[in-house]
Amino acid sequence: MRTLQTALFTAAITLTATAPATAYVDPTTGKPYATRITRSADIPEKDWLPGHRGVDLALDMGADVLAAADGTVAFAGVVAGTPVVSVDHADGIRTTYQPVYALVSTGDEVTEGTVIGRLAASREHDGLHWGARTGGDAYINPLTLLDTPSIRLKPMVGSG
Repeated sequence: MRTLQTALFTAAITLTATAPATAYVDPTTGKPYATRITRSADIPEKDWLPGHRGVDLALDMGADVLAAADGTVAFAGVVAGTPVVSVDHADGIRTTYQPVYALVSTGDEVTEGTVIGRLAASREHDGLHWGARTGGDAYINPLTLLDTPSIRLKPMVGSG
């Protein structure tokens, strides 16, 4: 009975989003908010300390990876055996996507939602690893670039 109640409660949750506060979208869905986070950011105080400098977003191997915002491809290649794409944006943010087989080249202009590559296999990340840095090279949680979804719980009809 508890499993059924949980399933019904979960089904009653709907996500709605207001207009994005910024011009960024989830690079796995193209939506202005993230719904499928598999690992949160754990950005250390110092660059040399251990941590997780971005978020992992659920995505199947071979699936399209989208540009989170308009920008210029700063890098498309392999770093330490991992395929990576980085995009510089007009606001001074650089977003990085890995492991991603690039469908773009360094210097290409991309628009929000453009397919920039396809997800490769990874032993380190569960899905797409999405990172962000400021112009001053400080890591930031890329989820702060997205809108926060509004969660509305609807009453369940006939529950008792």
